Amino acid sequence: MIKIYGMDTCPDCTYVEEQVKGNAQYEVIDIGRHVKNLKAFLKLRDHHPAFEEAKRIGAAGIPCFVLEDGTVTLCPEEAGLHSRPANEGATCHIDGSGC
Repeated sequence: MIKIYGMDTCPDCTYVEEQVKGNAQYEVIDIGRHVKNLKAFLKLRDHHPAFEEAKRIGAAGIPCFVLEDGTVTLCPEEAGLHSRPANEGATCHIDGSGC
């Protein structure tokens, strides 16, 4: 099973979540729904090198994918999904530049 860490207020996360609805191959974990989910994500984010670029640019690092072999990636395509098109309006950066 592929774990997807995200939040329902993140446009990139909701775009990915729509793709996996009803697919038992994926587990969506909303880090805003319960503090235990947030703590699990932060432990991963604080220690895994996959987040270095996200942290450098001030991004949250979601959606995050933990593949069945333990690989951690921020790329939906590596989890068999599609990224949200860049021109699809919604933004979650403080400066309004994207997610």
